[in-house]
Amino acid sequence: MQILGIDVGGSGIKGAVVDTQTGELVTERHRIPTPKPSKPQAVAGVFGKIIDHFEWQGPIGVGFPAPILNGYTKMAANVDDEWLDFRAEEYLSGQTGCAVTMINDADAAGLAEMRFGAGQDQPGIVVVITIGTGLGTVLFSNGVLVPNTEFGHIEVRGKDAEVRASDAARKRRAMSWKKWGKHFDEYLNTLEKLLWPDMFILGGGGSKKLHKFKKYLTVQAKVVPAEFLNEAGIVGAALAAKEKPLA
Repeated sequence: MQILGIDVGGSGIKGAVVDTQTGELVTERHRIPTPKPSKPQAVAGVFGKIIDHFEWQGPIGVGFPAPILNGYTKMAANVDDEWLDFRAEEYLSGQTGCAVTMINDADAAGLAEMRFGAGQDQPGIVVVITIGTGLGTVLFSNGVLVPNTEFGHIEVRGKDAEVRASDAARKRRAMSWKKWGKHFDEYLNTLEKLLWPDMFILGGGGSKKLHKFKKYLTVQAKVVPAEFLNEAGIVGAALAAKEKPLA
């Protein structure tokens, strides 16, 4: 089944048609800068351009930088405030004339990783962590997504975990890989005590240097790097549309 996947970011909105049986893009990615301000009407206009580019008429999956609850966008951290508690799925479906399914952007990337990447066929509890400006988290139980987790904001030593253990924190404080690795290990151990996962999958920019800090990790769970890169959000968004329960 082919579905148009769209990944909404702070600087760009990217789309491609995805073969949801294989996880492969069947078209080249098409990127349009995110409008400023990124109000719903402006974003819907960009969706229209992407739809026209691909001459698309079918379902659309959208990865969006906010928790998604019953089709509503519940936060507006990196987009215009009009998205806060906005009935986004219904609005975008009406504006595009296509059936739109929305999913949190980190959840979308995690979904791609579980279906076709490092988490493929992995049973039990899996936590996907994107290491970047913050710590994005995605939780799966026997392959089933538990959406909208924010475990990057759990407290470690009285502070948000990402204040001490994100890649941005490493750069800001000019930490060695050993020092930062121990901070990140403390974060993983905190998650392990709460969730007891079978596997941690590390994505984002920081994961590319796993070989520099893996020896400082002491968790019992298996720790592996993500396999998907820039296409993960698009692929996961399309999978979300495919796997959405019928009303």
